[in-house]
Amino acid sequence: MSEPRIVVFTDGSSKGNPGPGGWGVVIVTPNGRVTELGGGAAVTTNNKMELTGAIEALARLEDTTGPVDVYTDSTYVIQGIREWIHNWKRRGWKTASGAEVMNRDLWERLSNLTSARGARTLAWHYVRGHVGTPGNERVDRIADGFATDVPVALYDGPLSGYPIDILELPDDTAVPARRATTAGGGRKTAAYSYLSVVDGRPMRHATWADCERRVKGRSGALFKKATSAAEEQAILRGWRINPEDL
Repeated sequence: MSEPRIVVFTDGSSKGNPGPGGWGVVIVTPNGRVTELGGGAAVTTNNKMELTGAIEALARLEDTTGPVDVYTDSTYVIQGIREWIHNWKRRGWKTASGAEVMNRDLWERLSNLTSARGARTLAWHYVRGHVGTPGNERVDRIADGFATDVPVALYDGPLSGYPIDILELPDDTAVPARRATTAGGGRKTAAYSYLSVVDGRPMRHATWADCERRVKGRSGALFKKATSAAEEQAILRGWRINPEDL
């Protein structure tokens, strides 16, 4: 029989990039305990808060044994800790273009916590944001609360008394693949990604539907399709957003 797993949801938010931000965490241990964590910063970025949420969750679990499943809607965190960080380290914490890796201190802290836990006992799961997953919705609310200086009351108690279906987990937690699409019998230029900015917070989407859902009805929102990594970076810089802050 497999060992029961610790379930973690984490999220980060910033109102402006940079701007005031917050992070939120929910931890559920196999013994039926739920712990919520949250915090904020007066001037920060969305990526810093996403990383901080993951760091705070794993730091809280340093003395708790057992395998861990971390659920986050940040592809930046998942791809960074799974893939990009290995090349950054080999290059002396430089990007492929030779620039300094942003948020290096946070990445190093997250890497140390991940290594200490062991790769076989830690799994990262992508969860789509704002699609009704209870755990993701809760950490989003915690993060936004701290970002707006209206923090929510944090729960610490038995799972039986927790009012959220926190163990209602998504079936598909793979980071969406980017692929070419066609419509009406004619080939369209394949989308590398869809980009949006709402309230100063940039986000990358795998599909136009996700992007449209985020920007619809939001005053001042920006959105655009990118057909390559280079075009994605050019769009972000045109919006005065550092690509590594996505």
